[in-house]
Amino acid sequence: MQKALQEKIARFTDAEQVKNLGLYPYFRVISSEQDTEVMIKGKHVLMFGSNSYLGLTNHPKVKEASINAISKYGTGCAGSRFLNGTLDIHVTLEERLARFTGKDAALLFSTGFQANLGVLSGIIGRKDYLIFDECNHASIIDGGRLSFGNVLKFSHNSMADLEKKLKRLPGEVLKLIVVDGVFSMEGDMAKLPEIVAIADKYGAGIFVDDAHSLGVFGENGAGTAAHFGLTDKVDLIMGTFSKSFASLGGFVAGGFAVIDYLKHHARSLLFSASMTPASVASALAALDLMENEPEHMERLWLNTEYARDLLLKEGLDIGNTVSPILPVYIRDNTKTFLLTKYLLEQGVFVNPIVSPAVSSSDSLIRLSIMATHTFSQIEEAVTKISQALKQIAK
Repeated sequence: MQKALQEKIARFTDAEQVKNLGLYPYFRVISSEQDTEVMIKGKHVLMFGSNSYLGLTNHPKVKEASINAISKYGTGCAGSRFLNGTLDIHVTLEERLARFTGKDAALLFSTGFQANLGVLSGIIGRKDYLIFDECNHASIIDGGRLSFGNVLKFSHNSMADLEKKLKRLPGEVLKLIVVDGVFSMEGDMAKLPEIVAIADKYGAGIFVDDAHSLGVFGENGAGTAAHFGLTDKVDLIMGTFSKSFASLGGFVAGGFAVIDYLKHHARSLLFSASMTPASVASALAALDLMENEPEHMERLWLNTEYARDLLLKEGLDIGNTVSPILPVYIRDNTKTFLLTKYLLEQGVFVNPIVSPAVSSSDSLIRLSIMATHTFSQIEEAVTKISQALKQIAK
């Protein structure tokens, strides 16, 4: 290995330090399907770290659709959408998603991360401006880095700071405001009505990342813009299939012209293999369930409200969340790792969120609620979290 590379790698000691303390919480191996209970090292563990909000990852109809797609189309497409990798089911899913989100057209990507990379780097040029919330997902940040444009960041959900940034920009340039519909760490929502008003005032476009909103907000789970009745005011709606859609992949929906433009300019589409047939089919099956069985979303919200009430009764700090993402703020990296380890030993899987994902003073464990959780599972998890916090405080 080249010496400079060796030296760079040797300087990375953060993970080793946490491992030496016996607190390393990442890459935990699961040997079962993603459900409300999973198997880790032969032990049943309650899963409160999954993004499968509607609990469809092991739904019989979703699994059957995936199996049937492999039987018909094989395991992969062996090429990009641009060349030989477009199947009829890709087109079907795009048409369904366009209708679902209230847009003219949609375009599939192999992952949600690639969707943000391709769309933002494909649209934002040297004289253009990308203005995004500081708490946006990493894929949005990286999409901005790959563009040749000017990237501005405004304070989280601060409409005053957003307007301050826009006020300074030239009038006749492309300006795109990009926000998460639901912020993945904090669980709060973008202030879309206020963003729309500001965007209209300064002639800016709007892009909403609905990764954590689809299946959760809006009619049939159509997302943030649908929730606020502002679909026509949002230029682009992006989503992923790895959460409510119980699959893998991503998409962007918008007007016919912008989608056609992206088909020829989004490099992460042009130069990546297309979504596998099984992934497309399982996303289609999940969409069928979302549109025809509203009880999944209804149960998700019953569980979310129940869990939120229990956490608040225990006096826990859950911030400003309004979604099935329930952060419990610990505000100390080491204590967050300790809590995560203790909970796993007690049979509860949660996700630790520490710096640099958030500042150390905002470190937290994140509970993600699923429609398929039972009240008794939620009660057990909240009780064990409360007990664990008391142990750590001693």
